[in-house]
Amino acid sequence: MDAVAKLKNIPLSARKMRFVIDSIRGKSVDEALGILKFSKREASEFAEKLLLSAVSNWENKLDMVYSADDYDLYVKEIFSDDAGSLKRFRPAPHGRAHRIRKRMNHLTVIVANRVEIEAEVEELSIDNENIEE
Repeated sequence: MDAVAKLKNIPLSARKMRFVIDSIRGKSVDEALGILKFSKREASEFAEKLLLSAVSNWENKLDMVYSADDYDLYVKEIFSDDAGSLKRFRPAPHGRAHRIRKRMNHLTVIVANRVEIEAEVEELSIDNENIEE
């Protein structure tokens, strides 16, 4: 079962964000949170916030019946896309102007479980069928 979380218009360039997210791709959620917590880069704060949101989304998707700790969640996919950029001008010598681009990015995290939950999901679907009848 997958769960998705997105954070848009982060005021940081996508290149700076990719340095951080490349270090946690494919790792377990506990290990990824440890890496992000002790990273000195600004991007790690945004990535940590979003990873916690993705774990919460996974739990809510299953109606809080399951705990994320029991099913060995891992970072299935994580990527950063360019967003818009604010364009500003700074005065330069000889009456000219230099452009300043304040870049932003969109971050997307997908978490999944390594331990299967098929048997328990079947029990829930059987109960739902009995309720409908």
